[in-house]
Amino acid sequence: MTTLDGARILVLGAGGGLGGPIVEQLAQAGARLTVSGRSIESDHHTVHADLTLPDSAKTVVAAAVEHHGGLDGIVIAAGVVAFGPVTEVDDDTVDELLLLNYLAPLRVLREALTTLDQGGFVLNISAVVADKPMPNMGAYSASKAAVSALLKSVRTEARKSKIRIVDVRPPHTETGLATRPIAGQAPKLPEGLTPETVAARIVAAITDDETDVGADQFS
Repeated sequence: MTTLDGARILVLGAGGGLGGPIVEQLAQAGARLTVSGRSIESDHHTVHADLTLPDSAKTVVAAAVEHHGGLDGIVIAAGVVAFGPVTEVDDDTVDELLLLNYLAPLRVLREALTTLDQGGFVLNISAVVADKPMPNMGAYSASKAAVSALLKSVRTEARKSKIRIVDVRPPHTETGLATRPIAGQAPKLPEGLTPETVAARIVAAITDDETDVGADQFS
C-alpha cells in the first residue's frame, strides 16, 4: 500500500477536466502537491509549463523537487485529441498528438527515473483506444498505443530503482476533451463516466500499488 498522507506528488495537466478532480482527491488524502499546466491557478505550489517544449519536463520536475525537498510520485494527466480519417489528418496534427501524448510522457519518465525517491511512482493516463483503436481516431489511437508500449517497457527498466510505472487507460470520460479537439469533430459517443469516478479509481490505483488499469477495471 502507498500512503498518500504527506506524499509529495507532481500532477501534470492539473487544470484539465480529469486533472482537476485528481488534484482535489489527492489533496483530500493529505498529499503535498505541485500542480502544472499551461495556464492554471491553484492554492497548491504551481509551475506553469507547456509540455510540448523540449525542456519543460526537466524544468517542472526540478521545480517540484526543489519545493518539496524530493518527490514521491508524478501523475501525467495532460493530453490532446484529434478526430478524422487518416486521409484528412495532416502532419501538424500528428506532430502535436505525438508531442503531448507520447513524447512528453517519455521526457517525464526520463526525469523521474533519475529523480524520484525509491518506492515512488509515475502514473500516466492514456485511454481505452490504446487497446481498442477506433475508426476516425487512428492518429489519436496510435499516440495512446505508443505511450502504453513505452510504459510497459520502462516498467521493467524501473525495477532496479524501485519506481512503479502505472498505465491507466480509462473508458470515455466526460471531461469535455472531445469538444476541444485539435482537429476534426468528435463522432457521437455514448455517455461517459464522470471525471470524479475516474479520478477515484486512479487514486485507488496509486494507493493499492497497481501497475496496469485497463478500461474494464472502471465502473
